[in-house]
Amino acid sequence: MTQTPQSDLIADLSRSPIRAQSQAAAKSVAADLKPLAAEYPEIAAVLSPEGAPREFLLAALALSPYLRETALSDPESLALAVSLPAPFLVAKTIEEARTCWRDSDGGLSSETDLMRHLRRAKRRVSLTLALHDLARLIDARHTTAALSDLADAALGAAFDHLLRGGHEAGKLVLPDPDHPSEKSGLIVLGMGKHGAHELNYSSDIDIVVFFDPAAGVVKDRDEATEVFARMVRRLVRIMQERTGDGYVFRTDLRLRPDPGSTPLAFPLDAAMNYYESRGQNWERAAYIKARPVAGDESAGERFLRELVPFVFRKYLDFAAISDIHSIKRQIHAHRGFGDIAVKGHNVKLGRGGIREIEFFVQTQQLIAGGRMPRLRLRRTDEMLVALARARWIDTTTARLLAESYWYLRDVEHRIQMVRDEQSHTLPESEAELARIALMMGDADTAVFGKKYVSVLVRVEECYAELFEKEQGLSGGVGNLVFTGEDDDPGTLKTLSGLGFERPSDIARIIRTWHYGRYRATQSKEARERLTELTPELLRVFGATKRADEALLRFDAFLSGLPAGIQLFSLIGNNPGLMSLMVTIMASAPRLAEIISRKPHVFDGMLDPGLMAELPTRAYLSERLENFLEGARAYEEILDRLRIVALEQKFLIGVRLLTGSISPERAARSFSHLADLIIGAALEAVREGMEEAHGRISGGRVAVLGMGKLGSYELTAGSDIDIILLYDHDADTDESDGPKPLDPVRYYTRMTQRLVAALSAPTAEGILYEVDLRLRPSGNKGPVATSIRSFSKYQAEEAWTWEHMALTRARAVSGDVSLCSEARALIDEVLARPRDRAKLIEDLSEMRQLIEAEKPPRDIWDVKLIPGGLIDIEFIAQFLSLGARADGWLPAPQDDEAAGLLDGADPDRIVQSLDHNECTSTDATLKTLGPDALGEEVTESLRHALALWSGHAQIVRLCTEGDFAPKEAPAGLIDLVVRAGEAPDLASLETDFKATSKRVRAIFQKIMV
Repeated sequence: MTQTPQSDLIADLSRSPIRAQSQAAAKSVAADLKPLAAEYPEIAAVLSPEGAPREFLLAALALSPYLRETALSDPESLALAVSLPAPFLVAKTIEEARTCWRDSDGGLSSETDLMRHLRRAKRRVSLTLALHDLARLIDARHTTAALSDLADAALGAAFDHLLRGGHEAGKLVLPDPDHPSEKSGLIVLGMGKHGAHELNYSSDIDIVVFFDPAAGVVKDRDEATEVFARMVRRLVRIMQERTGDGYVFRTDLRLRPDPGSTPLAFPLDAAMNYYESRGQNWERAAYIKARPVAGDESAGERFLRELVPFVFRKYLDFAAISDIHSIKRQIHAHRGFGDIAVKGHNVKLGRGGIREIEFFVQTQQLIAGGRMPRLRLRRTDEMLVALARARWIDTTTARLLAESYWYLRDVEHRIQMVRDEQSHTLPESEAELARIALMMGDADTAVFGKKYVSVLVRVEECYAELFEKEQGLSGGVGNLVFTGEDDDPGTLKTLSGLGFERPSDIARIIRTWHYGRYRATQSKEARERLTELTPELLRVFGATKRADEALLRFDAFLSGLPAGIQLFSLIGNNPGLMSLMVTIMASAPRLAEIISRKPHVFDGMLDPGLMAELPTRAYLSERLENFLEGARAYEEILDRLRIVALEQKFLIGVRLLTGSISPERAARSFSHLADLIIGAALEAVREGMEEAHGRISGGRVAVLGMGKLGSYELTAGSDIDIILLYDHDADTDESDGPKPLDPVRYYTRMTQRLVAALSAPTAEGILYEVDLRLRPSGNKGPVATSIRSFSKYQAEEAWTWEHMALTRARAVSGDVSLCSEARALIDEVLARPRDRAKLIEDLSEMRQLIEAEKPPRDIWDVKLIPGGLIDIEFIAQFLSLGARADGWLPAPQDDEAAGLLDGADPDRIVQSLDHNECTSTDATLKTLGPDALGEEVTESLRHALALWSGHAQIVRLCTEGDFAPKEAPAGLIDLVVRAGEAPDLASLETDFKATSKRVRAIFQKIMV
């Protein structure tokens, strides 16, 4: 029996190379680890004796919040990391990750299990490498190689899973299903640091995916591009979606040929034609490090051999230097690239940094690699040795750059180990910089800074022999003079260089600021703060596309501010807040208009916990109650409702804009907010009615949310569809107040007042546009409907489309008992037997009518396009009606609402009662789709629904009108592309067209 090797961590660590920033920090970690030591003897063995291993472990976890969190959440990995040698444990974990696409019985694992296994492997490998690297038992060479091997294994397992799944689904015919990738023709190339086996500790991975149609694995060759592109989309989700277990690797596909107009997986012949006819020098440089990392690796090697003439020219290629130089010039504008520094310096892109060493090497390879095959290596350090052996550079330069390279990679890794962020920038604060210094084994920041700067200087000296030093904006913004009435020529030149197209107009606007013509700039202190901010504001705005437009929106915002000194101080000391403001101004005209008209909404952005807290129902309810506290008068309540609703809608939008919440979460948050606002408005209206007209004996009301409100799918700009139901004692003739009304008039007036409360404009704006057309008989019917009339109408007169609308109905406020009766009534109506053929006929006829009366504008009209939101909603409603009629629809649960009805007073009007019903389109598809349509079709519909809904959420948030790419702010285009998880707009348009076609085909197949 082979003996398990023991860890070097205890045996060989004679003294800790690092130490914690304070004894308090070390004691805190020790307290956290104490319970783990009781359960894991391996951890106890490190902690129990006082000495170097204990000091090291406590210091490492104190210095890195990420390692500490990982160790506490996964103590088994910590126990293994301190009891086994890193090479042994890492190799074993990677081997298990590579085969986790199979389950224990040899069959195909579920995608959920695959994702969990890969994430746990990433976590274990990251923790093990970090501890052993910090202990100096391994170095950055081993760390980068191991991380690259893990990326290979994860990609290999994921693609094997997807290929085998496609085979079992009948989409693919694999030559060897037990070894899915072999001879599949699927080529996956790792690029950049991944291809060179040099991945960062928190690195993205750049991959390019090709396929060989001649391999014949796709049954229908015409569908090969779509099949493999869909596979790549799923691969990206498997690799980078964040779950409770974290993520594996963020995955970037933008190095494929012409990414703006090509699919995610590219045919092999087309790729060769592209590189031979249109390939650029930067692509040549990228392919120096390209390596087959997954899929059919033999085919990948053949492809790269065929690309050699493209990458490495036969003749000495000094012309390539100018292209590499132009790339370098673009990097000069990055923060931290100016003068050599320590605090805030970018170790990758900054002057004297990692990128200069990489460019130094790659330039030599492009120049001479065609004539000298031994200069075609991938790794930077190996290439420096090869260049020296070829006498292309001297040995002193090679050794100096190699040592500097690994030193800077060490610094980079420690930056990333702190919080597992893909950052390359040293901290600005002394305390955070001290953390990096201690992780490097240095006594303090002074020692670290001296060593770090010396490395940067010697790298820059070597690099300067290839590229002349650049001057310009990297060392300062440039000439900025805004005195007098005339434009300063140097200032106009600087503004043009920063990215402004109308520098004279921009100069005039800034003079307006400095002359104190706005209330926000009238005080001397405010003007001084703004003057200090102006260069950075101009730099940040100038970096956006359509910078003039964005700065004009910021100017409109300033003009409406009652005072400015607090704001200028805040954004001057908070780069994140400045960045957020610029994002709004550059990409979201609707939000920019809101804060220009109502600057008070900006106050909510000052909450430091804004991005950390989810806008759940409880969160929104608490803020609404706090804001309404003390308001008694009806008009005051309505004004306060408008203020808090506008602010919370804005803040939900900001979270969506920055990506801190998903479009689905935003939709639910917008819907929860509407529920709460309707409930509060109904309560205010009820009290007003009772004061003026008294009560109706036995009177009860329930407000039904219909459409997107009912299905928790509201957007920032949605109207709300409601129906007000009422009931009362049968023998009641009129109310008991000073001005009595009969029940019909009483509840009609209550409905009219509720609509006015929600939609009438006041000084604070309106809450919502309200639509009552989904009530019985539409606009011809009474605005308030008795529960008995509603029941009779739905049973005897309602059209199919009205029953379809009921599938999304839920009670959002009112009396508990009537809300429950309404829910039971709706379920009863929807559960009645239906003729399937008649149902399909009615649905098809309605869809055709909509297409005739409201044709889509273009592919971006995701609601109306064939295969768009309406098609998916029709499918979900068809499933819901059919399933209810068959009696097998389960009652979905909404965890957020659990317990809301417990202990409720049945005589009191309460808010949003019916939360145990989940009526969303996605929930219906998820619940009913697999049995009715099959797993694959259901997932395709859910993917399309997420794509369309995400797009709609972003567009409705950012603009008042439709999405028109030619007129849209550049920032909005970036957001739309991000929401669609596409590399660029052209790719997203291609994806939209393919998704539209796919969903329409499903719709037509169902409606037959």
